[in-house]
Amino acid sequence: MSLMVILLLPMLAVAVSWARATSTLAPLITLASSGVTLVLTLQVCAQVLSGNRVVAVPGWVAVDGLSALILLLVATVGFTATVFSWGYIRAVAHTSQQIRVYYANYNLFLFSMLAVPSLIQPNLVWTAVELTTLFSVLLVSFENTGAALEAAWKYVVLTIMGAAIALLGFLVLSWDYRKTGGQLYTWAGLTAAATSMNHHLLKISFLLILVGFGVKVGLVPLHTWLPDAHSQAPSPVCALLSGVETTVVLYAILRLAPIMKAAPVLDAANGALAMGLLSTGVASFMLLRVRDYKRLFAFSTVEHMGIILTAVGLSSPDAYYGAMYQMLNHALTKSFCFYAAGAALLLTGTREISAVRGLIRTSPLAGAALLLGGLAIAGAPPLSVFLSEFSIFRAGLNQGRYVVIGLLACFVCISFFGILFHINRMVFGKPREDSPQPATLPATCILALALASVLIIFLGVYLPAPVHALLRLAASGS
Repeated sequence: MSLMVILLLPMLAVAVSWARATSTLAPLITLASSGVTLVLTLQVCAQVLSGNRVVAVPGWVAVDGLSALILLLVATVGFTATVFSWGYIRAVAHTSQQIRVYYANYNLFLFSMLAVPSLIQPNLVWTAVELTTLFSVLLVSFENTGAALEAAWKYVVLTIMGAAIALLGFLVLSWDYRKTGGQLYTWAGLTAAATSMNHHLLKISFLLILVGFGVKVGLVPLHTWLPDAHSQAPSPVCALLSGVETTVVLYAILRLAPIMKAAPVLDAANGALAMGLLSTGVASFMLLRVRDYKRLFAFSTVEHMGIILTAVGLSSPDAYYGAMYQMLNHALTKSFCFYAAGAALLLTGTREISAVRGLIRTSPLAGAALLLGGLAIAGAPPLSVFLSEFSIFRAGLNQGRYVVIGLLACFVCISFFGILFHINRMVFGKPREDSPQPATLPATCILALALASVLIIFLGVYLPAPVHALLRLAASGS
């Protein structure tokens, strides 16, 4: 029952937002919806941890350990992004109609991301993934500038092309499965039938899905849309795009891991390693060249998706655990980074790194938030990303994969210095004489920054037992 309510609440909020509601009621309803969704998601996770697979509609809607983790990330970031949106959108929107349209599209976007881990039929998961594109493209172009419209156009064209490739992969997968005589076409059914399926068709379907969904995840060389879209969208939308949408799509790829592992003729692990290292390496060098601080965090997303895929390619239980841990920390930390970037944008009116100097003096709160976000996402100890990256390094070293871990560590170090080189100048540099006097941040933006910062600092010093258990369960693929 809770799982179905989780899916229905955003749609109810959409109906209210589209109605002739005031510009105050739309964010209030959205906040209430996302808050209840988070509470219900925690209940679902508790049920999963108690050993019960939560089934809402048999054969259609259900949640296990891996999908419960993704559902929790979407609900958590969705709630903090809603809090941040209240003040941020009111500051940048020009009419109450824009505010209502924003929240209607925002709730549709949340619904689509909640649906992906809740559905257990692969073809329906593909449909939900594509709905995330359709429902988010209007949010990317919300500010209606030339750059925003160009970014939205590139986003929708490239990701829909990727969707067509992924769809072909799912059709091949379904055809191969039906040839085995399987009846219930679900993730679990595919895993059970994998050994009797045609391994060549499995390989083709995996490659098609990896390439098609790799566009959406932002894996190199399919990443070109991501920095544009994630920098031009409103900051709370960027938090969702970079923090959880990429993770949601990566989840769909990870669902294929047990299936590919059951087919020994395949070499999917080395393919994942190669694409993961390529994405991490290219992104690390691009971080040195960026001029827009929202693009800085967007390229960091490409890097982190590469780190997660590399961990999956290591194919050990500890590496899978590290991948899940990295997904958790990236979602929470990257959303905070975009809240900090949004605060800086509201105060300075520019995205240019070179135009922002001495932020810690002109606005101590925004400067401190940007510094914390930069340190956290770069992997500075003792913050949470450092711990998950360290767990991946340790898993690789335990396997004797010294070359892979050496390359990964080198790329992570380059990213660390690239991010902090830019953040240091923005926070501690000498303020420009022509810098405008910063305005006051909306109270809800400050609250969202506080909530998100508590999560990443807390997880850096202590990992609660239920979270550890959920990560272990997700890493086992059940």
